[in-house]
Amino acid sequence: MAIIEVAGLCKSYGKVKAAHEVTFNVEDGEVFGILGPNGAGKTTTLEIIEGLRTADSGSVRVCDIDVLKEKRAVQELIGVQLQSTTLFDELTVMETIHLFQGLFSKKVNLTSLVTKLALTDKQKSPVKELSGGQKQRLALALALVNDPKVLFLDEPTTGLDPQARRSVWELVQEIRSNGKTIVLTTHYMEEAESLCDRVAVMDHGKIIAMDTPRQLIKNLGFDNTIEFSIGDGLDVRELEKLPSVKSVHNKEKEHHLFTQDPQATLLGLMRLAQERSAAISDLRVHTASLEDVFISLTGRRLRE
Repeated sequence: MAIIEVAGLCKSYGKVKAAHEVTFNVEDGEVFGILGPNGAGKTTTLEIIEGLRTADSGSVRVCDIDVLKEKRAVQELIGVQLQSTTLFDELTVMETIHLFQGLFSKKVNLTSLVTKLALTDKQKSPVKELSGGQKQRLALALALVNDPKVLFLDEPTTGLDPQARRSVWELVQEIRSNGKTIVLTTHYMEEAESLCDRVAVMDHGKIIAMDTPRQLIKNLGFDNTIEFSIGDGLDVRELEKLPSVKSVHNKEKEHHLFTQDPQATLLGLMRLAQERSAAISDLRVHTASLEDVFISLTGRRLRE
């Protein structure tokens, strides 16, 4: 059953179309990711669904409530972690949580909440003394104070070190296991692959692909990517003729070969480089990923 229904959503700022005919459903209990670079329209789309921004046209329903007509009713049922949360530095962790809980009619046990989010030892600490990872956990706590049916996470791990990012991933998976529906935006491909049941790939305000991460990768038609840089002396059109190459993406001296047989392609590449006296550097081979999906669809990297 769809708990979120978005149809024909449009939002423009002058000539810039931040969201253009955005349409998708989110099923009850799933983790749905919106994947795209900065400026793709992810945050605008989320803010409209959350009732924080008004659409130019289209429709949005959350828990069968029309968001455009009954924003406050929807906001009682959702939790939101914004891309950037501004808090009162002098308030303690527990004072901050109490303050946010006062905005909602439904309450949760705050002792259990701070325990679940590993904030027990910090509940009397001022917000200004928290580390980046602790602030992210506090932001998650604030999004959960009303026991929401749907949780929205906008770039939940941006700016965190790898260890803190993994910690947030574990929290998200635990929250999902408790029956919550989660919608998150990210420009980290590994985050989407690790957490999401389905992913919508967004670019320039449009959804350009949507499926499970595994199926999106499978739809590429190749299993591996060979990345490398090469000096002068090689005509890049020759790369398309290498064994097992399905397609090629070139940007200046950086090249991506999408292949079904990396061994055959590598042997052909080495022979070609030797024949043309071209030096290869920064050579990497990896299994196809959502990053490759984005490159294949747009011709550029996710974080460019």
